[in-house]
Amino acid sequence: MMKYGYLFLLVFLGACGSAKKAYLFTSFREPATDGLYFLGSEDGTHWTDLGGSWLKPEIGEKKLMRDPSMAQGPDGVWHLVWTSGWNGDKGFGYASSTDLIHWSPQEFVPVMAGEADAFNVWAPEIFYEKDSAQFIIVWATTIPFRFPKGIEDEKNNHRLYCTTTKDFKTFAPTRLFFDPGYSVIDAMIVQRGAHDFVLVFKDNTRNQRNIKVAFSDRASGPYHNDSKAFTPEFTEGPSVAQVGKTYYIYFDSYREKKYGAVRTTDFKTFTGAEVSVPVGHKHGTVVRVDRKTLERLNKNAKK
Repeated sequence: MMKYGYLFLLVFLGACGSAKKAYLFTSFREPATDGLYFLGSEDGTHWTDLGGSWLKPEIGEKKLMRDPSMAQGPDGVWHLVWTSGWNGDKGFGYASSTDLIHWSPQEFVPVMAGEADAFNVWAPEIFYEKDSAQFIIVWATTIPFRFPKGIEDEKNNHRLYCTTTKDFKTFAPTRLFFDPGYSVIDAMIVQRGAHDFVLVFKDNTRNQRNIKVAFSDRASGPYHNDSKAFTPEFTEGPSVAQVGKTYYIYFDSYREKKYGAVRTTDFKTFTGAEVSVPVGHKHGTVVRVDRKTLERLNKNAKK
């Protein structure tokens, strides 16, 4: 009995080990013409470059892929959205995959087509809301003269907009998502618990250009009580990795050409974090995957 019990324990532990979670960071490289890159990590703080391109951009006027954001639905399908152009595009790119290697034909989702003066669609961020069984996609757009100018040029006075979808075929009408009274871009939704959501975003005004948070009891908002900045100036592209009870908020220090992070347990107190991010990594989203997925991507890495 001892022998068989020991063998059972080994099998059980092996199964538990194979099911352990890892982390994947979507990424792009300047000048954003290559497409989708990945970083992998087993602890959420030390990252390895898995190379690219895993998906080369084919849609949009400039055929670019910036700010790739990804989320997985309950059916296991991964959904990817991205910025397809700096200015002029009134939508974003979309593709899906079951294995992160083979991708569906790319589509252009014209979410701002109804706004004649919309200047851009930047950094679409995708979030799966379990309660409503739908995806929320949030992005930044400038519509000149729509909001008080403040200190920003009319073509840099962004607000956040959103749509929702269950099937990526039908999308809810675009609506204003977040207007804190100043230019804001690069937002992502974090769920801490039931009726407890945090919006992590960039204050894009000239005297700030750093990362803040706001709070809501619903993923769809409204968000309020926006915080003071907790990163230096010239930081953007926040993404969050939850490791145990700690949240690591990654950000692009774009003038220093490097990635940094802070950590927090309550989104009120933030401290510097020691992280390792490969040079060249740009704005993406951290998602949880199983170890087998990371191993398979490592095996097929395109470096």
